[in-house]
Amino acid sequence: MKIEIIESNDKYLKFNFIAPKKGYANALRIYGAYSVPTFAIDKVTIYENSSAMFDEYIAHRIGLIPITTPPKSKENMEIMFALDVTGPKVIYSRDLESRDVDVKVANGNIPIMKLAEGQRLRLDGKAVLGLGLRHVKFQSGIVSYEQKDNNYIFYVETFGQMPPIKIINNAIEKIKDDLGEFQKELSKKL
Repeated sequence: MKIEIIESNDKYLKFNFIAPKKGYANALRIYGAYSVPTFAIDKVTIYENSSAMFDEYIAHRIGLIPITTPPKSKENMEIMFALDVTGPKVIYSRDLESRDVDVKVANGNIPIMKLAEGQRLRLDGKAVLGLGLRHVKFQSGIVSYEQKDNNYIFYVETFGQMPPIKIINNAIEKIKDDLGEFQKELSKKL
């Protein structure tokens, strides 16, 4: 196996992966996109909504906003976000206030909705760690590749929760953990 970095920055990673079997590339792609834990707002409590939008629509939009996921994040962590805005105003993702300085909105320029004069939106959102396997809002980024013989050119684009190299490193760690768990279970049966 051999890896050559072609292009790398904080949003995008392109590398050449030479692997003897396609299964290695497929595992890395699937684990990178769907098995790396990331934060997303999972529960929204709306206290006041005098806008023209339904509560469910607002909660869905807020749930899809990428949230930064620092390395120290633990499985049962819950981070609260608050929003209290009165119109006229366009509400952006940056208006969601986190109660944790390390876990915050990854991109503050995502429009959520527009409030007219006198309309108000007041809510709390609870961000939790989850996997893209459960819901797309927990997906760490887009991971894909193209194949030339045993050459796999990978493209990793982050949504902002973590750098793309961290997505790949976390995917590799998750693969190792799952294989170790599989081996432990198998040895119990033999």
